Amino acid sequence: MTAQTSAVDSARFLTSRRQVVKLGGAIALGSTLPAWRVPWVHAGEENTIRLALIGCGGRGRGAVGDAFSVAPGPIQLHALADLTADRVTMSQKVLQNHLGERAAVPEDRCFVGFDAFRHAIDSLRPGDIAMLTGYAFCRPQHIEYAVSKGVHVFMEKTFAPDPAGCHRILAAGKAAEEANLKIAAGLQCRHSVARQALIDKIRAGALGDIEKVRATRVCGAGFLAYPPDDVDHVLWQIHNRMHFLWASAGILLEMLIHQIDECCWVMDAWPVSATGKGNRDDRPNNCSQNFEHYDIEYTFADGGKASVESVQPFATFIFGSKRAAQFSGDVHRATVHTYKGHELDNAQIDWAAEREPRGPWQAQWKNFLEAILEDRSFNETDRAIKANLTSIMGRAAAHMGRTVTWQEVVDSRFAFAPQVDELEFGSPAPVQPDAAGRFPVPVPGQWVEV
Repeated sequence: MTAQTSAVDSARFLTSRRQVVKLGGAIALGSTLPAWRVPWVHAGEENTIRLALIGCGGRGRGAVGDAFSVAPGPIQLHALADLTADRVTMSQKVLQNHLGERAAVPEDRCFVGFDAFRHAIDSLRPGDIAMLTGYAFCRPQHIEYAVSKGVHVFMEKTFAPDPAGCHRILAAGKAAEEANLKIAAGLQCRHSVARQALIDKIRAGALGDIEKVRATRVCGAGFLAYPPDDVDHVLWQIHNRMHFLWASAGILLEMLIHQIDECCWVMDAWPVSATGKGNRDDRPNNCSQNFEHYDIEYTFADGGKASVESVQPFATFIFGSKRAAQFSGDVHRATVHTYKGHELDNAQIDWAAEREPRGPWQAQWKNFLEAILEDRSFNETDRAIKANLTSIMGRAAAHMGRTVTWQEVVDSRFAFAPQVDELEFGSPAPVQPDAAGRFPVPVPGQWVEV
């Protein structure tokens, strides 16, 4: 790693979107889990909770900082794991530089490769935390293993790329609940006290009947060139995972799952159907599987609508029969207020939420760690996976060019890469090009993903 690379990464860490405050095949889980109750204090051992960071990118490093900034008791970064050594080494240096000895991980607890997650989790004790912040394609396997070992879980979004993966995580979440394990899921805006205050107003009828929610955020797919001849194609697809549906779930879920979850939170329901459309980048030789633009409309059982589109601004607005409101702002900022009527004009604001004491990322970690300390129920799996399935429903509607129903996506066991748990370096890549070197792309009327 060069000094320039280290400096750039350090800058990214310090300016991460998380740094709102300064840093100080599924197994039969239910039948194999021990019936313990896991306290914060480890009997006969030091009262320190250990973290294993599995996925050493920027989101993972930010999550470590969030945990350290609000921890109600002693906490230590204990292990690092990723597919490649460069990511582990970078995080090892950056985290220790910024967080000190609590984030110092020795070489013998830095693990690399497809089985690195097992070694990192095995180094923990029951009651510690596995931070699953890596790749969506392996999240189901990782959470299954973590729960089977009796550790609490923080899992970053996106949770799974397809319905099959979602159902594996749901099963793991149920097993965790039976074992009194806590699971936090990276849809942090649910922990925003400003948004919670507006939700209380909505439930009390302050906006009237909610007729529509509109959420927008730019998330262009970008261009991906053909792979070089001299690369490991499995690793190349993972490194370019945003462009491959099997690896990351694609740009729609990666960027807009938060907005989709906000819409469902406001509507207090999961939609019954979705329609969608989109278009691909027209540049030749683009290997990306994403559409460049997505426009999804969800319909709820009461007739309410939610529209989610990959355009500016980065915001969520609510339209009720009495008045409108803003629910979220740029980069998940708690821009939360109601208007006198339906005109979206700051001069017409009649109520604004109080400034939050901490950002939603830190609030989530505070609530999660306190639940462990106090042995309270805390399991966000069901809600998170339903948001993931809602997002998949919208993506499928756009890619397949037809209405997709909630029941259809819930019943589906479709998997982009059924062999995902057996992937190794040098094995055949899950997506193969055709004779002309083109990767498969969604074609409405022909494509299937539910």
